[in-house]
Amino acid sequence: MIQTQREPVRLLNLQLQYAAIRDEVMAAVERVIDSQYFILGAEVERFEEEAAAYLKTAFAVGCASGSDAIMLALAAAGIKPGEGVLTSAFSFFASAGYVVHAGATPVFCDIDPQTFNIDPAEAEVIGSRDRRIRALLPVHLYGGCADMDPLIGLAVAKEWAVVEDAAQSIGAEYKGRRALALGGFGCTSFFPSKNLGAFGDGGLVTTDSPQMAASLRALRMHGSSVKYFHETVGWNSRLDAMQAAVLRVKLKYLDEWTAGRQRNAALYTQLLDGSDVTPPRPAGYQTRHVWNQYVIRCPRRDDLRGHLAALGIGTEVYYPLPLHLQPCFTELGYREGDFPEAERAAKEVLALPIQSELTADQIEWIATSVRAFYGA
Repeated sequence: MIQTQREPVRLLNLQLQYAAIRDEVMAAVERVIDSQYFILGAEVERFEEEAAAYLKTAFAVGCASGSDAIMLALAAAGIKPGEGVLTSAFSFFASAGYVVHAGATPVFCDIDPQTFNIDPAEAEVIGSRDRRIRALLPVHLYGGCADMDPLIGLAVAKEWAVVEDAAQSIGAEYKGRRALALGGFGCTSFFPSKNLGAFGDGGLVTTDSPQMAASLRALRMHGSSVKYFHETVGWNSRLDAMQAAVLRVKLKYLDEWTAGRQRNAALYTQLLDGSDVTPPRPAGYQTRHVWNQYVIRCPRRDDLRGHLAALGIGTEVYYPLPLHLQPCFTELGYREGDFPEAERAAKEVLALPIQSELTADQIEWIATSVRAFYGA
């Protein structure tokens, strides 16, 4: 089949989203500028309240990034140097990197090949033999929740803290409960490419514990709950008022944008079903997937990516190397073959454009281009 050149489709075009809400965003930004109050303050407090209500948690604490959110949550949970944090071998680097920054050691686990999330059965095996583990950090990858009931059951039995990494999954649900409200702590990112993205970096930690919320607020302010008096050594990790104002505008539209992503994902799956690629399959448990990424498995992945790039279709590989094989973790002693599902995913996955502003015509063109590569 001959593919004709069309208008390029970027993996993510934030200008499309911005155009629809520009006036509201500019009014919010102007409000902050007029106030001349840029760090924390009322704007951040209002956003934290609105985010907690949306996520159905008691408390939400803004911070400087999703990566910092993980570090702050682990610190508030009391994780100490030398202790282990069990997490996925297949995720963005921050899931493990900020375990190290918190002073702990990442302990990796393989994934469920259907959901790309941590495999509860593997987690139980690893947890039974590694006595260092004091926390569980499941990652809700691509917009879908990990299978949390068995994971939380394991954590309760082992007396581990649970810190959800929901950087890609704000608004996702597991059996009717929101991501970020399933464990002791929930962490998310407001990096611009996320479903709820700021105009720069930003993050959030959630908890239902007033004591942990107070600890998180102190830790993000150099360990200080009273100005210039420091109960502990924390970090400078504050969400600024400008980002909070932008996020307050965007939060109102999040469910609408999620519905668009879900519609686009359903169309992709319909159009790609029966092709040489494997579309994402539903989890074996009830979940609301929010599709931060639409990720297919495909043979000759890199060749397919080159074919799509030549047509002007943006793609990305999330992620080309599992965490246990990253050079900086060599000293942990992992080797190729330790986590075969994570390693296989790294060789097969490819993310296609999925944002809510895409048209059905664009998705049909992308799917047709994928099938044409394989001669379909």
